Amino acid sequence: MRNFSSVKRIVIKIGTNLLSKDCSIDTQYIASIAEQVAKIQKSGKKILIVTSGAIGMGAGELGIREKITSVRMRQACAAIGQPLLMREYRDAFRTHGIVTAQILLTREVLNNRKSYLNLKNSVETLLELGVVPIFNENDAVSTAEIGNAFGDNDRLSALIASKIDADLLILLTDIDALYTANPKEDPNATPIHTVERVDEKILACAGAAGSTFSTGGMRTKVLAAQIAQRAGCRMVLAHGKEPNVLERVLSGEQIGTLFLAGEKLSNRQRWILNGTPQGKLIVDEGAIEAMRNRKSLLPSGIHEVQGVFAAGDIVQVNDIAKIVTGLNSAEIRALMGKHSSEIRKLLGSEKRDVVARPEDIVFLE
Repeated sequence: MRNFSSVKRIVIKIGTNLLSKDCSIDTQYIASIAEQVAKIQKSGKKILIVTSGAIGMGAGELGIREKITSVRMRQACAAIGQPLLMREYRDAFRTHGIVTAQILLTREVLNNRKSYLNLKNSVETLLELGVVPIFNENDAVSTAEIGNAFGDNDRLSALIASKIDADLLILLTDIDALYTANPKEDPNATPIHTVERVDEKILACAGAAGSTFSTGGMRTKVLAAQIAQRAGCRMVLAHGKEPNVLERVLSGEQIGTLFLAGEKLSNRQRWILNGTPQGKLIVDEGAIEAMRNRKSLLPSGIHEVQGVFAAGDIVQVNDIAKIVTGLNSAEIRALMGKHSSEIRKLLGSEKRDVVARPEDIVFLE
């Protein structure tokens, strides 16, 4: 289970608490990460990093010590902190002759199929060149209020691992493993060394968010493992301040918690499953049964359309599935409840007469 000798692509996520020291950046820690990554890269493996810390660095530069709750102030701190953070990574990796690249993401980039494929192609080129791509959420422009934020870099790292077909995701955090309960509150909590499948029992073991500038907690890390499992990617959760933690994980040492890989869905299925729905359709039981039997979703089975979306967008169906819709929201409203024979008369012969084909439907379970 902990034999990582065949691993070729690794995504490493580094948490805010690991990067911070005395309200500033821990330069020595970034240097140690760069040294470990350089050794791993020499063995022929491709490394991608997902980093936090921009908001904290910006806050430190402004002399702010308390938790920042204002969206505008978080964006300002991210804009100040991101170039400072990247400078630290650049200097640390340059010592080992490694070039780094900055990639800032919002939800829209991954939700849109075209921009996602463009991103994938650019990342592939960077990896071929021996560059270490360093990802972060574009906190200067993304906000939860407008729905384009990932919310935390744990799930962002899992989405990246899924998108680029990584074999292993390593989450470096300030806790040494997933525990049966919060070890800070329950003295009887014990570490869980291996998780075969993320289910409600495992989710119940997760706690809440932690420090002043971080947004993730143990629950976001478990949800990240769930995304990774669907991509056929193993995930290791480990304490980032353990000496030579990356090398020890890859050597197979029982350090942290290993989340095993699940059945690997196709790249397109994962894109649909992990995308943010732009709207919702309420359909009848007959439509659900047809979808489960690998048949198309037809307008005749739709009772309600929620939201405004375009053809090609990801849309949720009831609370059980996501689809890539072949029609926009206005067209579906005009056609819902109608049979296929009526559709072409209303929209013209060049239009599709189905809302989603079987290959565009993924069930959430």
